[in-house]
Amino acid sequence: MNNTKIETLNDLWAQTVDVWQHGFMGVDISKIIIALLIFSGFLLIRGLFSKYILARLHRWTAKTDTHMDNKVIEALIPPIRFIPVILGVFFAAQYSGLDETLNSFFTSLMRSLIAFTIFWALHRALEPMSHMMRGLEKMLSKTMVAWLFKVIKVLVFFIGGAVILEIWGIKVGPMLAGLGLFGAAVALGAQDMFKNMIAGITIIAEKKFHPGDWIKVDGVVEGTVETVGFRSTEVRRFDKAPVQVPNSLLSDAAITNFSRMTHRRIYWKIGVTYDTSVDQLKVIRDSIMDYIQNNDDFEKSGVSTFVRVDSFNDSSIDFMIYCFTKTTDWGEWLEIKEAFAMEIKEIVENKAKSGFAFPSQSLYLEQWPGDTAELFVPPSNKIAA
Repeated sequence: MNNTKIETLNDLWAQTVDVWQHGFMGVDISKIIIALLIFSGFLLIRGLFSKYILARLHRWTAKTDTHMDNKVIEALIPPIRFIPVILGVFFAAQYSGLDETLNSFFTSLMRSLIAFTIFWALHRALEPMSHMMRGLEKMLSKTMVAWLFKVIKVLVFFIGGAVILEIWGIKVGPMLAGLGLFGAAVALGAQDMFKNMIAGITIIAEKKFHPGDWIKVDGVVEGTVETVGFRSTEVRRFDKAPVQVPNSLLSDAAITNFSRMTHRRIYWKIGVTYDTSVDQLKVIRDSIMDYIQNNDDFEKSGVSTFVRVDSFNDSSIDFMIYCFTKTTDWGEWLEIKEAFAMEIKEIVENKAKSGFAFPSQSLYLEQWPGDTAELFVPPSNKIAA
């Protein structure tokens, strides 16, 4: 009986040892536990590395005069913090003594993690690099540079994905060939999208407008450009409502870009009464011209300035006033125009002692000779026999 119990215990112990030695896919459980501890240790190192090394590096860059190094460090910190995770996986797998199948799997996994980290860092670094390439904005434009870096980001993402697929034995070439046929079919149904995209490139290349410009397209939209996208341009109207305008509508349309005005124009026609004498007309003309010439708010060189008696209207003698202000700011222009209008009223009414005309008609009544009007005799209703 005792021998039977001993044999049973020995058998249980043998099974326990076998499970311990071949617990998971032939890997010793003790090695699995130690591998997990190794991985946990690298996670601890990752926390200490982030807390002390990266934090000190961040404080060091904050002391420099430029903000560009801060942006670069902030962009690269997440990929750098992922490096201890890769090291933890690598050393844990190495210690576990995996068989050929698992070792091949973890080798592909390691290579994928390394490729992922590299392209992740490149993708995040493109944002501060776009700020460093401000010199390109002089040759191209701010919007074109933004588009360029968006395309580069997409390429980095695509190449990184292709590298990882190749690591796992998935050939990208045949996939691209199949996608080419699929893309041709999609292109036939997405002609408007490609048309808008090409139109957007044309808008940026020709520099018709930039974000922040005030534009007007007759029958389409008027407002401030916010973004020029791949398919459409967002314009915020003056009532603060955003409008998404397809780029194809803007590419071929006549666009008025008010933000590129060199000066703002004032073009008025004012009418004075017909009883204004020639001397009074001259006083009005010369006084208005003197006000323009002696006021620093008005541009004198390179523009046309006229104050002339222009026409004889039905109820008035009309002056044409044509001049330009130096400012292009709408609020400042309204203020200058208001002061100018008040000065013209002062000149016409107080200095020239004349008055402004308004639409009127004269009615002339004629009286018959004598004291009474001519009598009206109705025709006879008798019919001649």
